[in-house]
Amino acid sequence: MTVSDRAVSLAPDALDQHRRELTGYCYRMLGSGFEADDAVQETMVRAWRAADSFEGRSSVRSWLYRIATNVCLDMLRGRDRRARPMELGPASPPEERFLGELLPEHAWVSPIADVRVLPEHGDPADVAAAREGIRLAFVTALQHLPARQRAVLILCEVLRWQANEVAELLDTSVAAVNSALQRARGTLADVHAESRPQAVSAEHQELLSRYVEAFERYDVSTLVTLLHDDAIQSMPPFAMWIKGSENIGRWLLGPGSGCRGSVLLPTTANGCPAFGQYRVDPAGGHTPWALQVLEISGPRIAGFHAFLDTNLFAAFGLPTHLPA
Repeated sequence: MTVSDRAVSLAPDALDQHRRELTGYCYRMLGSGFEADDAVQETMVRAWRAADSFEGRSSVRSWLYRIATNVCLDMLRGRDRRARPMELGPASPPEERFLGELLPEHAWVSPIADVRVLPEHGDPADVAAAREGIRLAFVTALQHLPARQRAVLILCEVLRWQANEVAELLDTSVAAVNSALQRARGTLADVHAESRPQAVSAEHQELLSRYVEAFERYDVSTLVTLLHDDAIQSMPPFAMWIKGSENIGRWLLGPGSGCRGSVLLPTTANGCPAFGQYRVDPAGGHTPWALQVLEISGPRIAGFHAFLDTNLFAAFGLPTHLPA
């Protein structure tokens, strides 16, 4: 690579074309869309500062992944893993008005918008594989792995790098990569027991339309029929969660009745259908309340996860207020 070629490949615009895939990688490593943004920005800053030392012996893409991996490893050092409420304790009774302990953002696996991490174009099979790699349950399972094992598994299993490429990136041997990959697979098999949500089909679009109609009318009896019998509802940053469609219905009509009159705006998160939920604003219109992520399995909804963090609305490009 000539000096002029290297200058072009390391120009800010050229580096920025890798931002989407790097965001996806850092999100899987860190379990937070906000932290993934910070990690990618730090990666770009380090790349710009180190541009003079880049000799072109590897591709710019591989070089950026090396930097991003080091950034993530630094961020993960000495930190507790992120989780989901279902990992922290038993389900709560539907009459429970106390939502449980309010835990900080860094305690939870948080959602990320599909448009920030999934390929814009490409083979449908590749897009589907990328979607599987950002499912909430999968990203949560990744958090059980030590940081370097996590990087190995993501690079090999999700991004399809060869073991020798990963070994070069991590400054280790192919044997060490294969050993780490085997241990990571074993851990993942133990903790990733949830059924995998399905891609949204035409049949599911009808299900989602019925869900929106029922939720906005607050027709809880109809809403319950759209859920699996063992469906799960969670509400990070609170530790409380509820299991069972009947229990979810009872909670919505009891402690959750403040959601009556809500409006839903569609989006996508973690390869799943999602909605910005806006509750009635006493001053007029509707105000952000929660980002709902729905997990569909078969003909019904298996997971209903409401992230009560209004900072997510800007991250998903959702309005900060809906007029009357």
